[in-house]
Amino acid sequence: MALSLKSTAFACLTALSTVFVSLPAHALDDQQKKEFGAFIKEYLIENPEIMLEVQEALERKQYDTRNAKAAEAVADNQKTIFQSDYDLSLGNPNGDVTLVEFFDYNCGYCKRAMSDVDAILKTDKNVRFVLKEFPILGPESLEAHKVSNAVKLLAPEKYPEFQRTLLGSTGRANEASAIEVAESLGIKEADIRKSMAANPNDAQVKETYQLATNLGITGTPSYVIGNEAIFGAVGTTPLKEKIANMRACGKATCS
Repeated sequence: MALSLKSTAFACLTALSTVFVSLPAHALDDQQKKEFGAFIKEYLIENPEIMLEVQEALERKQYDTRNAKAAEAVADNQKTIFQSDYDLSLGNPNGDVTLVEFFDYNCGYCKRAMSDVDAILKTDKNVRFVLKEFPILGPESLEAHKVSNAVKLLAPEKYPEFQRTLLGSTGRANEASAIEVAESLGIKEADIRKSMAANPNDAQVKETYQLATNLGITGTPSYVIGNEAIFGAVGTTPLKEKIANMRACGKATCS
C-alpha cells in the first residue's frame, strides 16, 4: 500500500511539474506558486531517496557523455594513441590486442595498478602494452619523465626495466632518483644529461597532454583499449574483460 501511495504521489508530482514548467510565468498566481513549492518540498522530505535517484541519473548521464567524447577522440587519434613514435611497449609487440596506459612516475594509483598489468602480461602472451608517459603531478614528475625519455633514446632495450623499477620505487620520483635507476642499469649520467640537453621531450609531453585533453583524461592511470577510454585504476578483471571483448567482437564492449 505504501509503495502504491508513493507511486501515486510521484506520478502526481511528475504531472504537476510538467504542467508547471509548460505554463507561462503568469499562469499561476503567487499563492499557487507557493502551494506548489510547498508540495514539492514536502514530497522530497518524505521521500529523500528521490535525490539519490536523481544523483545516480546525473552520474550516469555524465559517464555516458564522457565515454561518447572519448570514443570519438579515439577514432580521430588512432596513430597518436596506439603507434606514437614517442612510446615504447611491453608484452608482445605483435599482439592481437593493444592496451595503452597513461601514467605518471609519482602516481600512487599507477604504482598499485602496475601489478594489474603485470598479471595480464604474465598470463596473456598476446597483449601489446603501450606506456604513454603523462607527467601531470608537478615539476618532479616532469624531471623524472625527461630522464625516462633519455633512457628510451639511449638504451630502449633497458627502458622496460627502468620504467618498472622507477615506477615501483618508494619516495618521490625526480631527476636524481631517475638517474640513479638509470645508472644501476649501466647507463652513464653524463650520457643521460647530454641526451636530455640535445633531445628535450617537450614535443612528447605536448602531444600526450593534447591527446589526454581530447580523450577527457584528467588523471592517472587511465587506459585506452579498442574504441574506449577507461578512467582510473579499475583492476585486473575489467581490463581482462575488455581484452576478451576485443577478441570476441572487435570492440571493448560487445553489444
